[in-house]
Amino acid sequence: MTSAKSNSLGFIVAASSVGTLIEFYDFFIFASLAGVLATQFYPPGNPTIAFLSTLATFAVGVAVRPLGSLLFGRVGDMVGRKTTFLMTLITMGAATAGIGFLPGYKTIGLAAPIVLIALRLLQGLALGGEYAGAATYVAEHAPEHRRGYYTSFIQAMPTLGILASTATVLGVRTAAGESAFTAWAWRIPFLISLVLVAISYYARTQLAESPIFVALKSTGRASMAPIRESFGTWERWRLSLIVLFGLGAGQGVLSYTSQVYVLFFLQRVLNVPLGTSYAVMAGALLMLVPVIIFTGAFSDRVGRKPLMMAGMLLGALTLYPIYRSMERFTSPAQIGPLTLLVFLQMLPLAVVFGPYAAFLVEAFPARIRYTSMSLPYNIGNGWFGGFLPLIATSIVTGTGHRYAWLAYPIGVLVMSFLVGTLFVTERYKHRLWDELAEVAGATSAERLPVA
Repeated sequence: MTSAKSNSLGFIVAASSVGTLIEFYDFFIFASLAGVLATQFYPPGNPTIAFLSTLATFAVGVAVRPLGSLLFGRVGDMVGRKTTFLMTLITMGAATAGIGFLPGYKTIGLAAPIVLIALRLLQGLALGGEYAGAATYVAEHAPEHRRGYYTSFIQAMPTLGILASTATVLGVRTAAGESAFTAWAWRIPFLISLVLVAISYYARTQLAESPIFVALKSTGRASMAPIRESFGTWERWRLSLIVLFGLGAGQGVLSYTSQVYVLFFLQRVLNVPLGTSYAVMAGALLMLVPVIIFTGAFSDRVGRKPLMMAGMLLGALTLYPIYRSMERFTSPAQIGPLTLLVFLQMLPLAVVFGPYAAFLVEAFPARIRYTSMSLPYNIGNGWFGGFLPLIATSIVTGTGHRYAWLAYPIGVLVMSFLVGTLFVTERYKHRLWDELAEVAGATSAERLPVA
């Protein structure tokens, strides 16, 4: 593979995006198979407790994402963007394949859930470092006036990763049959990760380092203490808290409500057949991807903040009526109307998420960008969003009301809308190279990549 191709913007976006897709595939294949994993790795006898235990194990993975953001963010700001997202890819792939090889509870007893939790911790650490690395890398190569568009491809990858995990589970389940899938074929989606990671790793090794990081490193301006610089003063903490509570928390609950918990809701609350629920999810996710890219591109014209605030408000106003409407089309399950409703409850996420990476990159200075943007993103997405399946299931179990759980995401969305409207600062016209123009003695216009 030639150097010219390695440094072309199309190849940069493709290699970064595919790696992110694979990491999210790896992470969310766990959620897609939560019901099966509950029977494989936890003591038999109480299906509800086993399922809650599996959700808690899922939550362990998201709980450590902020730690992964600090660990890999520090490396990304000190050593380089490229090196770091190669490390996250390898870590994620090894942990995912490990779950595919792991013996079940019937074979090794309590060691099964213990090792499963350890592998899930590794997945969470890797994902905590992946997103910021890919988003930063692409943004630092993209033309200033099209940053929202190019980073929107990274934004679409979590959705495509969930779509890939859903489609893989459905395909393997259909091909193997239900009994074989439950017995052993559930391992195949995890093991497929080995091939996907190998392909993505090779593609990423062909990439050159981010030009902005190269400029920092070559002039001795790369940070030697990115964690301290990112969070060592009240001003830095204030910015991170505004990003977290004004954007990250709302985006997190939208993401996990509309792309993760909705599958549990269809299968376990509305009793939609497994095949139908996976088909509904696949159709809705496929329609969502172009909307994410459109909103990212549109934010280059109108700004990031108006779109993100509109998405928060839209989600707060529409989630409850949309979920109530789903019940009307479940006896018998009607794929068309259900797919449309699932897609509609995903739309607020697209409006928020499309511009989000560009906003995060613009909010923090280059020398500490990887670390600074990682923490609020991973707390918002990992804690506020990642704990949603466990919180929602516990609320429904405790109240006996199938829609009571919606109070949690709606409440968080209202909070983010208010905080974001009051305190988030628009920076979509910020030029990344202007921070470093004096470093290389060139203007930002002279150093911009060509689309």
